[in-house]
Amino acid sequence: MAILGVRVYEQATPVSTPNVAKVGIPFVVGTAPVQTAAKPAKSNTPVLATRWDEAVEKLGFSYDWKAYTLCEFMYSHFQLFGCQPAIFCNILDLEKMKRDEAAKEYTVTNHQVILPVEALASSLTVTASVTADGTAEVKELEVDTDYSVFYDRDDSDTYVCIVELLSTGAAYDAATLNIGYSAAAPETATVADVVDGIAQVDAAMTVVGTVPDLICAPGWSHNTVVAAVMATKASAISGLFKGKAVIDCDSSAEGVTEYSQLSGYKNKNSFVDVDQILCWPMVKLGDYTFHLSTQLCGLMAKVDADNRGVPYESPSNKNLKMDACVLEDGTEVNLTWPQVEMVAGDWGVVTAVNFLDSGWVAKGNYTACYPGNTDVKDQFIPVSRMFDYIGNTLIRTFWPKQDKPLTRVLRDSILQTCNIWLGGLCGSGYLYGARAVLLAEENPLTSLLAGHIALHVYNSPPVPAQRIDFILEYDVSYMETALTA
Repeated sequence: MAILGVRVYEQATPVSTPNVAKVGIPFVVGTAPVQTAAKPAKSNTPVLATRWDEAVEKLGFSYDWKAYTLCEFMYSHFQLFGCQPAIFCNILDLEKMKRDEAAKEYTVTNHQVILPVEALASSLTVTASVTADGTAEVKELEVDTDYSVFYDRDDSDTYVCIVELLSTGAAYDAATLNIGYSAAAPETATVADVVDGIAQVDAAMTVVGTVPDLICAPGWSHNTVVAAVMATKASAISGLFKGKAVIDCDSSAEGVTEYSQLSGYKNKNSFVDVDQILCWPMVKLGDYTFHLSTQLCGLMAKVDADNRGVPYESPSNKNLKMDACVLEDGTEVNLTWPQVEMVAGDWGVVTAVNFLDSGWVAKGNYTACYPGNTDVKDQFIPVSRMFDYIGNTLIRTFWPKQDKPLTRVLRDSILQTCNIWLGGLCGSGYLYGARAVLLAEENPLTSLLAGHIALHVYNSPPVPAQRIDFILEYDVSYMETALTA
């Protein structure tokens, strides 16, 4: 080793750049017509999409949103709110969730036969009566030789499976075709399948490299088991990160059909978790009906994006993409303002209201824990999400510091980095104030000897301005001045 000369060494900068958590990223569980996808994604696996056509390419699309619940979310998030990215988990496993359709005769129109979108192209068996050398015989046709199969929309804008006879094939002029096939059976999906899909939120970090902070399962989240699992996962995504489960009250005849039923329904079903945001009823735009949880996820993502990715502002009083509140059967729900105050203000349920010239807006600042839990950090959606955001950012930022020597230098580096970042949030108005300190009582010698250091982060996100009062008083001095001057 050389011991002479001049040497230059570099030392790590004591303050590191925060690895800020991303927000407004939904993890959505449900069924999708993956049989129609150009590049079908594997079932029960997180699928990242940053635009509409990418989602359709990987998951397929149909307007039958009762059968294919992920399509509702895709349409809302990408087409209506223009937000991205989103992570989908399709629970429709075509190896298991399918049924056999017996072969039967179909009339050919314009050299085509229209089958339901559920038909699995790879499963088709097609036969036709063909004439060769003056002799008629029934022949099994070959795909891509005698016919092609593809998915498209018909004249009524319904997605279908189309069998088209090829002009170069043996049965181009056939009047009928005998077709048998296997069909996707999304109706066979169960609560257990959905729960398995929700569990895949933990895999999102490693599979797609993104940690979501919203969990949604439109059409399923009203189920008490599903809602409970969603809340549990939201409290510890990958065992580390926090998020929110956005769930719906049941708007069918077996659920809540009148606003007055909400409080009892909420308590009976234990929709009272700090990590749940509860929505009612459904919403409609033109001919399309959405679960409110679907649109609320899009709205939160948009509000977050408008605030440079900081979730300090409530989605309440922001515009939804709708023209009516409805129940599952399409019955319109028209809430008066006093009723909205009870739903959103007294019972902690997010709803929608059309007030004066504001258009339709979401209304409600509370997580589902309210009114049973009135801790300011738990009850308000933006405050609770800010706590999640700060905590998630601290985990991401200081994860690389693990297993380094526990020295004063390490301690000061963590404190400096943390306080500089918190100071930036305060300066931008995202926090009233914040600081990180090391308290002696939280760091006993026994903990330090075990390699355990605790830093206390004080922070105060803004609460939503829910009520603004004006006090009107008649001031007689103005009269006196006006009449005696």
